[in-house]
Amino acid sequence: MIRKSSRELNVLVLRDADRIADAVRAALDTATDAERPGLERAAALIAEAGARSDAELRGEWVRARLAAADHDGPADSVQAIKILRQAEPSLSLYAAVRLAKDARTGAGGLPGAE
Repeated sequence: MIRKSSRELNVLVLRDADRIADAVRAALDTATDAERPGLERAAALIAEAGARSDAELRGEWVRARLAAADHDGPADSVQAIKILRQAEPSLSLYAAVRLAKDARTGAGGLPGAE
């Protein structure tokens, strides 16, 4: 969710990994021997997802919007900024530029980022 503000970047990252992790841990309590390996692997994947930073999640959001528009250039290009603002009309130019730069340089491995 993105909130519009003057020159400030206000992005709320929603996380539900804790709720999902609780459900998997509860399932592990009653799991059969056959179910246990899969649930343990799921718990590990959920823990990894929950450990990701807000910057990584914002970068993922940017990359998803760019991929949906078949954009394969740099995340911080003029075209990428235009795509982001079309995908989220309430996004200010300042916020779009900040998000795009974070996606280009942040963790998460955008192709071409160095």
